[in-house]
Amino acid sequence: MFPLRRRPVSGRSGVEWTLLILAVGTTAGLATAAASFDPLSYVDPLIGSDNGGNVFAGASLPYGMAKAVADVNGQNTGGFATDGSQVTGFSTMHDSGTGGNPSLGTFPLFPQYCPNDVIDNCKFPIGDRAVGYVNSSVVATPGYFALSLESGIHAEMTTTEHAALYRFTFPETTNNGSALHPLVMLDLTDLAQSRQNASIGIDPSTGRIRANGTFLPSFGAGSYRSYVCVDFAGADVYDNGMWVNNRGGTEPKELFVTRGFNNFYLQAGGWVRFGRPSNGVLYARVGVSLISSDKACQNAEKEIPQPTSDFDRIRQAAESAWRKQLSPVSVQPGGASEDLQKMFWSAIYRTMLSPQDYTGENPLWESSEPYYDSFYCIWDSFRVAHPLLTILDPSSQSRMVRSLLDTYKHEGWLPDCRMSLCKGWTQGGSNADVVLADAFVKNLTGIDWELAYEAMVNDAENEPLEWSYQGRGGLMSWKRLNYIPYLDYDYLGFGTNSRSISRTVEYAYNDFCVATVGKGLGKDNYTTYLSRSNNWQNLFKPDQNSTINGTDTGFKGFFQPKYLNGTWGFQDPIACSPLAGFCSLTTNPSETFESSVWEYQFFAPHDMATLIKMLGGPDSFVARLNFFHTSGLADIGNEPVFLTVFQYHYAGRPGLSTARVHSYIPSSFNASRDGLPGNDDSGAMASFTIFSMIGLFPNAGQNVYLITTPFFESVSITHPETNRTATVRVVNFDPTYKNVYIVNATLNGQPYTKNWIGHEFFTQGMTLELTVGPSEEESTWGKAPEDLPPSLSSVLSSSVSTYEQGF
Repeated sequence: MFPLRRRPVSGRSGVEWTLLILAVGTTAGLATAAASFDPLSYVDPLIGSDNGGNVFAGASLPYGMAKAVADVNGQNTGGFATDGSQVTGFSTMHDSGTGGNPSLGTFPLFPQYCPNDVIDNCKFPIGDRAVGYVNSSVVATPGYFALSLESGIHAEMTTTEHAALYRFTFPETTNNGSALHPLVMLDLTDLAQSRQNASIGIDPSTGRIRANGTFLPSFGAGSYRSYVCVDFAGADVYDNGMWVNNRGGTEPKELFVTRGFNNFYLQAGGWVRFGRPSNGVLYARVGVSLISSDKACQNAEKEIPQPTSDFDRIRQAAESAWRKQLSPVSVQPGGASEDLQKMFWSAIYRTMLSPQDYTGENPLWESSEPYYDSFYCIWDSFRVAHPLLTILDPSSQSRMVRSLLDTYKHEGWLPDCRMSLCKGWTQGGSNADVVLADAFVKNLTGIDWELAYEAMVNDAENEPLEWSYQGRGGLMSWKRLNYIPYLDYDYLGFGTNSRSISRTVEYAYNDFCVATVGKGLGKDNYTTYLSRSNNWQNLFKPDQNSTINGTDTGFKGFFQPKYLNGTWGFQDPIACSPLAGFCSLTTNPSETFESSVWEYQFFAPHDMATLIKMLGGPDSFVARLNFFHTSGLADIGNEPVFLTVFQYHYAGRPGLSTARVHSYIPSSFNASRDGLPGNDDSGAMASFTIFSMIGLFPNAGQNVYLITTPFFESVSITHPETNRTATVRVVNFDPTYKNVYIVNATLNGQPYTKNWIGHEFFTQGMTLELTVGPSEEESTWGKAPEDLPPSLSSVLSSSVSTYEQGF
């Protein structure tokens, strides 16, 4: 399905829309919030800070490199957690919501008083110095984080783009009548204790600390070098020096450490003591860089010139930056609960923590293009996170796409996953292709589409030697057999030889995305990739059944692995589901990645019409989808499930999609600190929440949003580039959510029967009004064949003029 056709236009980035839906005029969205409304009052960065949400809860600017927070010794993948664990330090670089090992957290600072004011009594090692925090003292708001340690020290922090300012308040503690000297130490480590080597030096007069180290990425190959520069203000330097393991001294002032003998992890770093100021306040300014310690110092000096007076200014600037990011959105709650509003605004906030803008901090190549890092991972983010940014922040999303293409130019491949300047492990297909196609069909500007198509074709045609972290493996078989075989024989490249089912269905969709861009650019070879996009069908075994605890589920026809010779292998359809246990890429690889055959059987995003036919028709498909979501097979905490919540639309039952999303919100997604069902995955869970609540869910890579009933009476989004406001309004809105089924709809005042809409809704600023009622069965809205979302097979066979832009 290709709902839009493009043609070259001078003065544009090579392309222009021919719209599938006729323009019906524009209207300004209604102002739905009082002038005094402050969205930041509804942002809670602590949502998902427990139960494996792994969110970054600290201070950051939108897409900021500097991310300051307290690090704990519990669920510390994002640094901090509200799980009752202890604080081990305060560090300035983090990722948000990721899985795998803890990420970044390099060079943590730790404030303390040393017993009896003796250096050898200080608690230097991580295990010794860990201290609890006062639960009621935790404050997390956009651009600010604070807590009180049980030692009595209060810590606050705020950030600029490449620097953090910490404000430590030391209590007035005495020992035998003598004032103690506050100490701040720096540890040459990271959250995962992956340091390979590191250097540190201290200026004895000013206490300035400069350090650098080599660390390992949390979910990838290679290593990266990180640099830090720490300055102190507000107190006089008393003495300083180095520490190793549990001892410290005032000499030397420089130190180099390696991993240690037999990989023993040597703990080491530097420290500075101060005369306690009368108000107890000591400032630590921390600049970070991936270029050099000098650059780290320059970043700090430029962005925080006056540490003792800049704290409130920086915090206010961060709050202003976040208000601007949230400003395109307005909501008329209509009685929706405070918790739902908090969920919504907090989710928007979390989608803009990553990817992180490291432009100017990339030591790997010189370029005038943007450089973004922490695409962690695109398998998680292509489905909803990047489509959301395309709506709310198209300029930044365009810069991210340009960054992906610049990486291709200099490293030869589009990233599948990337963090800390390193290549991350590939989880499925070459899903940057989907990000590019999504940007293409939604007309993002400033992108070199010829280069983009070249990069996508490279993914589809050329196999890298090492495809565990880039490109696709098994392309010989993909081109010859039209599927990825179980136990494939592939001598062109090397990678984890597993995931034959999930790679097959993902490669098929990746090729559809290649064909989408190729067709739009007028490339003759797009038909090759269009043909390959049907390959997902080649692993469908129509007689395969599925049992749970020995009882047949009653459904036949599932994907199954297939050998090189065309004979069938077997994977239990419930394997890797919540009923059978999680499948890891490294510990128990299977033929589906992190999900079951049951879940992957619904992954044919471009040709749902064919899939529904293969699964027995609309009624059978709906029954199967209902069973999947009610039997415990669906893993709502992992991204492959997202689209399945809304795939009732393709069977002509859009009301069931609304009902299904209400079964997950707020039961699995809510405003509590354990309010996420899994890792936030760089804003993926957050983006699912937002799209679900505004009632427009994307099928990424296509110009399709599936319409459901919003959780608010009205939601408006002003497009940042066209400045036109799109509004979804619910007539007869019911905040008890009993009357949630759409019975009719109008678009700009005219009847609208389709159960989906295109991106022009946002760019042109349309108004969609949805009248709701209590019964799904009695509603006929969106159920007719002509009202269903387009599928590849229906487009190819259709003679209807609406589809003339497609195939």
